[in-house]
Amino acid sequence: MATAVVSLEAGVGGIGRMWKLLLALVALVPCVSAGADSKAVTTTLTTKWPSTPLLLEASEFLAEENHDKFWDFVEANQDIEDEHDNTDLSCYELILKRASALLSPVQLNLLKFALSLRAYSSTVHSFQQIASTEPPPAGCSAFFNVHGEKSCDEDRLQALLDTASDRSKPYLFKGDHKFHSTNPNPDAPVVILYAEMGTAQFSRLHQLMQNKANEGKIIYVLRHYVAKPSSNKVYLSGYGVELAIKNQEYKAKDDTQVQAGGEANATLERDGIDEVQGFLFGKLKTLYPELKEQLRELRKHLVESTNDMAPLKVWQMQDLSFQTAARILAAPPVDALAVMKDLSQNFPTKARSITKTVVNSEIRKEIEDNQKFFKGTLGLQPGDSALFINGLHIDLDVQDIFSVFDILRNEARVMEGLRSLLIDTPFIHDILKLNVQPADSDYAVDIRNSAINWINNLEVDRRYAGWPSNVQELLRPTFPGVIRQIRKNFHNMVIILDPSQENSGELLSVAEMFYSNNIPLRIGVVFVVNDEEDVDGMEDAGVALLRAYNYISDEVDSQAAFDAIISMLNRVPPGGHLKVEHVVGVLEKSYPYVEVSSILGADSPYDKNRKEGKAYFEQTGVGPLPVVLYNGMPYQREQLDPDEMETVTMQKILETTTFFQRAVYLGELGGSHEVVDFIMNQPNVVPRINSRILSTTRQYLDLSNTNNHFIDDYPRFVFLDTREKTTAVANSMNYMTKKDDGIIRPVTFWVVGDFDQPSGRQLLYDAIRHMKTSNNVRLGMINNPSQNPTNESSVVARGIWAAMQTQSANNAKNFITKMAKEETAKAIEAGTDIAEFAVGGMDVSLFKSAFGGPKVDFLLSHAAYCRDVLKLQKGQRAVISNGRIIGPLEEGEVFNQDDFLLLESIILKTSGERIKTNIQKLGVEEDRASDLVMKVDALLSSQPKGEARIEYGFADDRYSAVKLRPKEAEVYFDIVAVVDPVTRDAQKLAPLLLVLKQLVNVNLRVFMNCQARLSDMPLKSFYRYVLESQLSFGADNSLSQGPLAKFLDMPQTPLFTLNLNTPESWMVESVRTRYDLDNIYLEEVDSVVPAEYELEYLLLEGHCFDVSTGQPPRGLQFTLGTDANPVIKDTIVMANLGYFQLKANPGAWVLKLRKGRSEDIYKIYSHDGTDSPADADDLIVVLNNFKSKIIKVKVQKKPDKMNEELLSDGTQENDSGFWESLTRGFTGGSKTEETKQEKDDVINIFSLASGHLYERFLRIMMLSVLKNTKTPVKFWFLKNYLSPTFKEFIPYMAEEYGFQYELIQYKWPRWLHQQTEKQRIIWGYKILFLDVLFPLAVDKILFVDADQIVRTDLKELRDFDLEGAPYGYTPFCDSRREMDGYRFWKSGYWASHLAGRKYHISALYVVDLKKFRKIAAGDRLRGQYQGLSQDPNSLSNLDQDLPNNMIHQVPIKSLPQEWLWCETWCDDSTKKKAKTIDLCNNPQTKEPKLHAAVRIVSEWSEYDQEVKRIQSQFQKEKEAAGGAGGGAGSTDTSTNTHTAGFDPHIEL
Repeated sequence: MATAVVSLEAGVGGIGRMWKLLLALVALVPCVSAGADSKAVTTTLTTKWPSTPLLLEASEFLAEENHDKFWDFVEANQDIEDEHDNTDLSCYELILKRASALLSPVQLNLLKFALSLRAYSSTVHSFQQIASTEPPPAGCSAFFNVHGEKSCDEDRLQALLDTASDRSKPYLFKGDHKFHSTNPNPDAPVVILYAEMGTAQFSRLHQLMQNKANEGKIIYVLRHYVAKPSSNKVYLSGYGVELAIKNQEYKAKDDTQVQAGGEANATLERDGIDEVQGFLFGKLKTLYPELKEQLRELRKHLVESTNDMAPLKVWQMQDLSFQTAARILAAPPVDALAVMKDLSQNFPTKARSITKTVVNSEIRKEIEDNQKFFKGTLGLQPGDSALFINGLHIDLDVQDIFSVFDILRNEARVMEGLRSLLIDTPFIHDILKLNVQPADSDYAVDIRNSAINWINNLEVDRRYAGWPSNVQELLRPTFPGVIRQIRKNFHNMVIILDPSQENSGELLSVAEMFYSNNIPLRIGVVFVVNDEEDVDGMEDAGVALLRAYNYISDEVDSQAAFDAIISMLNRVPPGGHLKVEHVVGVLEKSYPYVEVSSILGADSPYDKNRKEGKAYFEQTGVGPLPVVLYNGMPYQREQLDPDEMETVTMQKILETTTFFQRAVYLGELGGSHEVVDFIMNQPNVVPRINSRILSTTRQYLDLSNTNNHFIDDYPRFVFLDTREKTTAVANSMNYMTKKDDGIIRPVTFWVVGDFDQPSGRQLLYDAIRHMKTSNNVRLGMINNPSQNPTNESSVVARGIWAAMQTQSANNAKNFITKMAKEETAKAIEAGTDIAEFAVGGMDVSLFKSAFGGPKVDFLLSHAAYCRDVLKLQKGQRAVISNGRIIGPLEEGEVFNQDDFLLLESIILKTSGERIKTNIQKLGVEEDRASDLVMKVDALLSSQPKGEARIEYGFADDRYSAVKLRPKEAEVYFDIVAVVDPVTRDAQKLAPLLLVLKQLVNVNLRVFMNCQARLSDMPLKSFYRYVLESQLSFGADNSLSQGPLAKFLDMPQTPLFTLNLNTPESWMVESVRTRYDLDNIYLEEVDSVVPAEYELEYLLLEGHCFDVSTGQPPRGLQFTLGTDANPVIKDTIVMANLGYFQLKANPGAWVLKLRKGRSEDIYKIYSHDGTDSPADADDLIVVLNNFKSKIIKVKVQKKPDKMNEELLSDGTQENDSGFWESLTRGFTGGSKTEETKQEKDDVINIFSLASGHLYERFLRIMMLSVLKNTKTPVKFWFLKNYLSPTFKEFIPYMAEEYGFQYELIQYKWPRWLHQQTEKQRIIWGYKILFLDVLFPLAVDKILFVDADQIVRTDLKELRDFDLEGAPYGYTPFCDSRREMDGYRFWKSGYWASHLAGRKYHISALYVVDLKKFRKIAAGDRLRGQYQGLSQDPNSLSNLDQDLPNNMIHQVPIKSLPQEWLWCETWCDDSTKKKAKTIDLCNNPQTKEPKLHAAVRIVSEWSEYDQEVKRIQSQFQKEKEAAGGAGGGAGSTDTSTNTHTAGFDPHIEL
């Protein structure tokens, strides 16, 4: 029908007919009052911090592109106050205009998207937070900091610089903007400018700093600082909003009337199409403005008839997935995504009309055929979904929109880079799919060296004589994990050590354990000791041990010598070092008849392998001592811990066995082969391992440019930007090769050094020697002079250049090889004419004219290139291999022929050959092809390491896929989605794909992956994904108050609950609404339910382990704060994965161990993912983006605390620890003794609620506790789901009744199986996080359900003896016999599992937190939950089933029955003894809770009236004080203070 309406523009007659049709339709509409439009729900999410200027956000986008672009942008926008008309829109347009000069069209679109996401608002605000900790000097709108001294007076700058050296340099963060001076001076003072770019004040100070930096007088760092922050907040996007239909089996809606007022009825714009039942009302209103009212009435009638929510029969649901797909595929491709979005996001109201759709057989067959392919290649089942961008898998459950944005940006960078190398679009995607990421280092060195002292030899030693020696034994079946004992040296361990180092003995002890347990491992030792000529072993312990080893090895055998040196090292006290007397002691005891000095002394004949050992160590380059090699492969540093080494070695033996089995099976390894030779002839064995080459942190040149610049025009070269300079150097480079044949060479080396110095010539000579052995390599040279070049100081460099310019390749190569030799250089220095060294066949006169020419532009350009781009100091050496910079090399650092071989083998293995094969297909000539291999390699390898791209060749997309073709001749993103259109994934994916289509050029294919034979409604909720491709502005050109989620034309009969689906690291809370968002009933709403949420915190997550045990330190506490206020947030480490979480807003924060036992027992050993140097005691963590931040911390017990435990039963956490920091807020500070008293005397009660009804019950429960309990009470509420109304009222109630309270928060960890239904999430919070929700100071916590009434003093329950159990629950009553049919625990699984024990109710329980933590009950419960929750039919009553299921592992103490009475399960006679009454649901009568409360609990109405009186009083006082009307809710309850010295609420 839609297409019929679209075509209404055709012909005058058509329009006439349309008039009549519309009028007839409008006449048919029943008479409805022309009241408000249909009902709607809207949701917005803002930040807590003020809106940040778009100009600063754009600068951060450019900073991520590169530093030069950031500073160019700063330069262009120093002061823009007079360049726009002060509206948001004109400022935005100016930003885009300025950015477009620095960005490509694709990047500019991505900038628009980043500004729409406000992705860099957090980055800008993090600088604002850092500035606030300075703090800014009074009266300054911009200021500078010189080593801790601050000012905004330019005249003071020089004085501050003069004294700067007396103060320590400031700490700089990874995200800081450091100005690239033309005259860098690393020793200059650091000046940090805090200012707002674009203002006059900024321009003035920036010019000053820039000039000083270019004079080499300062290091200039810029941080954003806005002196007058905006009054608006940042409106966020990139999250989902679900309006789920609630089960109304038990009525859970509050009958309290919501007061009118508050927000205005927003007029919500609909999208341009606005399609209802095939009528395109957006178009109709444009064509017939005079029929506006009638069209509105028609639309309203159609909406109401569409929103038919009557349940479908099972047979109607069966084919809904295929029918929805058919409806989408029937739409024109350009509209198909919009149709998919509409159908999936509004499925409950669309389902009935979809059931009428006919699915043709071609669609069904193709979908079913494709599903076989999806399952086989991608592991997708029917109904699963997947998204691929250029072959990269995007997991929408894990990756949020910010990580998708990063992927788009990286991909655009690579594709545009390839495009700028003049590679055509079809080839770009072939090259992109090459997986060229460097593999983890698995290189090995040759162990066939006489310097190794072999302790044993499996092939000849007698102790192995009984083992079979046939390699075929490897193929004999054995049990998994069994190590085969075969008389061959398959497994070889070499330990390279300095015996005088502290941990040498531990390593040898592990080797000895392998040896004595007959593990089939050949063990060798290399001693690295003093190798001077006349060293005396009576004075040097290392030499003494080596000579003693040699002596015993000669006299007895190597095993005896090995035992002896272990005895010597065992004599070393813990933490001590080997001394000569330890060696002498063992020798005198074992060989009393020998003169020790003759063995150890200076003239000892037992000096074998002393020099050879050190030479082997240096030649192999395996890194700092000690080193352990397995078949030549070095262990990583962390694997050298004795326990770890044992495990890793056994693992390596088992893994390598598979490799040998394959070799034997294929006949590559036979009985006649020498096994060690076979291992050492593998391609991963290299003569030398250079850690600099194998390092995974790599830096690459940007070679992705094409221009016509060269280095022989220095005045022009010096003004090129970094990328253009690199291209000019590449354009000008002449290469040497092994042979002068035209083939593509995949490896390009540029050798950088001063060739007029010995170190530079040696590097060049080693490179030439390697180049002469390999036809894969071409070699270019860049001269980096040690001083400003003159004719005298650049003879060799000019000679090399002249030869390359004027001679044939072969002659030039031979001449340059001569030039690189030391004797040649010495002869030239002595005055010999360079022409004397000409080689046969050279054109000497041509050479001499080039050599003697006055132009040295190439030298000046090379020097400038080394300084500005390679960041080398004068004369420093480096090697560039396919664009990867290796260097600067240290003075004296060896980089020899073997290193060039290693570099070549890495390139060929990871990228070179594969790229070469693809470049060959382009059919370009050899020199350009070799250049392209180098440039493409640099571009691809410089990308962050990610997952491998998936190769997919989907064939069948004729009937069952939505296809959108890209614009011709532009680079495009290849996007493939597989989706079932009636799933939550489709609800998210459709809007995302629509935005991607607007953002970038796409080749899009969306394959339908439908489920057949559905038995239930596949989607029971409405959904909106909030995402826009660019910012929108209002009529007054200001930023619009959005983006927002709009649920328009909602059906009014269902009861809805609103849920937010945000990125993992966001903690959001509802801040303003007068409606109950847990129970939205649109029939009772005027027009719009606006829900306002705020991003309260970003989550900082981490994993912590004790290095000594490898286990998480359970109970360890961390704090997060600033230097001035160290404890703003705190947390406890879980045993599951050592997980902890902290909350903060953007900024730089200090992470510490909490004062008290945590800090007394432990110290931080190492950390990863923080912003601090490795040796820092306090960890600085910078939160500066919306993505997840996960850190890893390793801790170690202090030497004198090795036997102490954090969670011992005697723990008193009141010593200047946690409790004191809490009570300071309650009482204005107190002494330790008073703290203990208060701690013992407070009853801690935990409860949670969601929705106005349960919050009403909660207030009444609190009142019932306070009326009956004489001891002071502290309530702990889970903040995650509380309404703004409750959070606003609770401080007032606390003051009125004199109780303490605290709002606690915990984000469900990402690694723990997620629940999707709000009720089940709340149940999870009741049981899963008890060990980490509360501070260690809280010994016992009582959980009381919100809908409970307490009739006794809860002190009795707190003091109840749990007899060693971690918690106590009340069993379900058995006394009401008529409910026997509903007691599911009496039969089936539960009856057998409980084995006679009671099934307990979770409405009331007491937890001994000390015991709970001590036995790791929380970790056990989470572990069991993780296993059971994967099954949707398991844990149907999560909070109750889980502890009952774990009753055998985590015992429950049964509380006496009178502690919990509920009418459903307990008979009337027991009610009078009840200490608490719970309003359990009754499955028989389904009575609403409110009715039951009034009927069952006599005092309930009285309590209810009392709370209402207090609320009314609060409202009056609030209005009198000028508070916001309508109970909208406060945005931050944590700052409310009440009476002097008493603040009942401190928020963790």
